[in-house]
Amino acid sequence: MKRLEGKIAIITGGNSGIGKATARLFCKEGAKVVIASRRADNNRRTVEEITALGGDILAVQADVSNQEDCRKIIDKAIEKYGKVDILVNSAGMADKHMPITHCAEEHYERICLVDQFSIFYMTKYVLPYMEKNKSGSIINISSIGSHGIAGISYSAAKGAVDSMTKNVALQYSPTNIRCNAVAPGPTPTEIWSSENMEGTHEEFAAACARHIDTTLPTATVEDQAEAILFFASDASKAITGQILYVDHGTTLY
Repeated sequence: MKRLEGKIAIITGGNSGIGKATARLFCKEGAKVVIASRRADNNRRTVEEITALGGDILAVQADVSNQEDCRKIIDKAIEKYGKVDILVNSAGMADKHMPITHCAEEHYERICLVDQFSIFYMTKYVLPYMEKNKSGSIINISSIGSHGIAGISYSAAKGAVDSMTKNVALQYSPTNIRCNAVAPGPTPTEIWSSENMEGTHEEFAAACARHIDTTLPTATVEDQAEAILFFASDASKAITGQILYVDHGTTLY
């Protein structure tokens, strides 16, 4: 039996990187998937690709840093499929390793809106539907950067993600609604491309690199998707409030 048969999943940032790999895997495992991202062309290509593989998928053009767009994503999922069983908060931005003295206020705010506030919005607005169904699984994408080994804004946002994950898990621990996080280590995706990382603060990036083992293999987006699938499926039904590091031991001390 497919591990997500009959489940409805929302995946933010689902048209690229870890989000897209997760959407592809979830559809393969029997879920119906709603992806959400700002880029309409990428949304369309992802829907065409996954539909050709037999998946049932809907794309919503939305900016998850905007709370009304987050409401729209959930409304579209309910309108199309009638419920939401799984939420994967995968949308994110890299912050170019800016230390606090080089981080513009606008840059800090933008990173936190996408990497932190979007998770607050999506989780807050989906929970009433999960409460109605008396079940649900929320999976947040954190990062090894939550340990402070990234730019100030990214580290702050991902540290908040870890705390929010545990806080929501605590609130719903007496129920069948769970909240966990996957924390990727180095994983080649579009947000880490040379184009997107142009303007990186190289000196601080090197300082961060001294605190991780950069000689180890990098994970793939498929590795991350498998970890997310574990938390989405009933295989993890007794697990909540946990942060799973998928990094080949990069941050073991």
